[in-house]
Amino acid sequence: MKTLKIFLLVAMLMAFAAIALSSQEESFVDDNDDTLDENSDIPWPENQQTTPTSLRGITNRFLAQASREAMTCDNYPRVCRAKGSPGPDCCKKKCVNVATDKTNCGKCGRKCKYPEICCKGACVNPMSNKKHCGGCNNKCKKGSTCSYGMCSYA
Repeated sequence: MKTLKIFLLVAMLMAFAAIALSSQEESFVDDNDDTLDENSDIPWPENQQTTPTSLRGITNRFLAQASREAMTCDNYPRVCRAKGSPGPDCCKKKCVNVATDKTNCGKCGRKCKYPEICCKGACVNPMSNKKHCGGCNNKCKKGSTCSYGMCSYA
């Protein structure tokens, strides 16, 4: 038990030392450095800042980015039709697909109940629905039934 306390104390001291060292480090760019002249074809903006080595700089940069106006679909509906978007429809400032989204099934704000899933904009129970047995568009063959999400289980 005593060795565990000593181990934890040493670990805490190492963590504090690492934090203290990282907050004291600073990176500088020397404007009179001759190595920059060799790469004169590389654009170097005069107001470009170097990346910070401490967490304080990262936090400040993150907070500065958060203050920008977000591009939400209620202001810009075309955002939802862009490549990589979760869906083409806008519900409560979020892009969704109302044909498959459980919380916006068929229209915004329409939630499916617990065992149901959203298939083609309708809430269905995949455990017993013959057209969506076990998942969307999984039809059971003619004459079979859907039980427990499987066609002709029993």
